[in-house]
Amino acid sequence: MTQNQQRAKIRLHVTDDLAPDGVIGLGASQAHYLRSVLRLAPRDEVALFNGRDGEWRASIDAIGKGWASLQLVSQSLPQITEPDIWLLFAPIKRGRIDFLVQKATELGVSALLPTSTRRTVVERTNLVRLGATATEAAEQCGRLSVPELHPVQSLDKLLASWPPERHLLFCDEAGGPPPLEALRHHGANQKPAPWAILIGPEGGFDPAESRALRACPFVAPMSLGPRILRTETAAVAALSLWQALVGDGRA
Repeated sequence: MTQNQQRAKIRLHVTDDLAPDGVIGLGASQAHYLRSVLRLAPRDEVALFNGRDGEWRASIDAIGKGWASLQLVSQSLPQITEPDIWLLFAPIKRGRIDFLVQKATELGVSALLPTSTRRTVVERTNLVRLGATATEAAEQCGRLSVPELHPVQSLDKLLASWPPERHLLFCDEAGGPPPLEALRHHGANQKPAPWAILIGPEGGFDPAESRALRACPFVAPMSLGPRILRTETAAVAALSLWQALVGDGRA
């Protein structure tokens, strides 16, 4: 039996350390999911990951209403280094922002940074719900980590404290070079470097914000084509392009 065939189909993210002979206790929500939704019982297997120790097969030792105890069996996948790519995005309405977070997680982002701009319309962002969405997406897609979810910050504050070694792809609907040219201009084909992608609000960036972004040495303006894209569509398109050209989607 191959390593992939040995992997459990049901995956859960946990915060505990994963090591040989370990025992993991689940909280009420995850225990309810296994017992009442999936109808699992003792000796059934699931896969656990925590973003540090790879993926582990675990057998249900005992399970009851609101609790479960799992015995670690063996490591099915070692921890890998994932691409270091942040996604900055203007908050949008519920449903669409859930879709954005789900797809960004599937596409391998390492951090999600909701970013308030001058034309951002949505004032509240439910970080608890978005964190749950990111966790569920990571469990479903097979990745070994959950992206970090940062609190909402203004674009001005983010730029003021930006780490200069991290390149920022600025998806500007006003125009810019095509993706490959933008990435090459910032040395993407020379050595690995941390990156980030910035997606604006539905009304686009304020002209003053665009000027401030273009004045930053770490910013690489980029065009996503001749059509105006919704925020969630632009995020998926930009991440897909970055992964194909620079990240772990390269052939």
